[in-house]
Amino acid sequence: MKLNSKIYIAGHKGLVGSAITRALRKRGFSNLVYRTSKELDLRNQQAVQDFFEEEQPEYVFLAAGKVGGIVANNTYRAEFIYDNMMIVSNIVHAAYQHNVTKLLFLGSSCIYPKMAPQPIKEEYLLAGALEYTNEPYAIAKIAGIKLCEAYRDQYGANFISVMPTNLYGINDNYHPENCHVLPALIRRFHEAKLSGKSEVVIWGSGRPKREFLFADDLADACLFLMENYNDKEIVNIGCGEDLSIRELAEVVKEVTGFPGELVFDTSKPDGTPRKLLDVSKLHGLGWHHTTPLSEGMKIAYNDFLHKQELKEALATH
Repeated sequence: MKLNSKIYIAGHKGLVGSAITRALRKRGFSNLVYRTSKELDLRNQQAVQDFFEEEQPEYVFLAAGKVGGIVANNTYRAEFIYDNMMIVSNIVHAAYQHNVTKLLFLGSSCIYPKMAPQPIKEEYLLAGALEYTNEPYAIAKIAGIKLCEAYRDQYGANFISVMPTNLYGINDNYHPENCHVLPALIRRFHEAKLSGKSEVVIWGSGRPKREFLFADDLADACLFLMENYNDKEIVNIGCGEDLSIRELAEVVKEVTGFPGELVFDTSKPDGTPRKLLDVSKLHGLGWHHTTPLSEGMKIAYNDFLHKQELKEALATH
């Protein structure tokens, strides 16, 4: 990519898209294009075709999609599969028709089988049954991977797919019902601190292990792969390290300054015991993450506090 190459970031307002936009600007890329969902409905094929016709982007980062936590995924099953399949189908097809030089599609670690061996290698894709609660979302992401592969096989399109681990950071979603585990913990510890609660109750035993990557590190990896990787096979993006939910809660407790106790409700389900990506392929290409969890969490919490202040300011006017 040249500094003046026209680059389209689909989903630039989200956690991943905004991180990619920041990374591009930081590197001096100046010819960036994007549209909000109000300006461009990516589920509408004609609207997407018209956008590509008008803008003629050379590079595309496909970070747009309908996302949410376990409750949202399981509640809005039809929307999660329909919206995400329409978005990826429309953008990939338009990118091919308008001769985009290269496209990077962002999948998700939930594409892998529920009982995949740990750590999860790229070749485990389609080797077993998916987790039921987010199966529609996972299938839409798998369809995106296979679309990119098919357009490469048939037309020689340089479309690559990457699979990020659990993410957190600036512009995360803190919605009480639709957010992921880490932002949910940040919100709950913050609210418990404000209301003077003596304890925070966490679902499950606290033993399951999860991997977390700072979104700005993911963005850095995406730029690295856009410039250095041109193969058909998917690439996992993570830090290669995981920690238990109990350990994660301890970090959140410290960062938010909550003085109370942690209580684990073992009557609630634990979910998958472990979910760690094998990132040896990415490390072999020469990329490693740089942001420790405690440091990234402080940035995320400050961003959360800033958003809370803005909400309160708007509410008083």
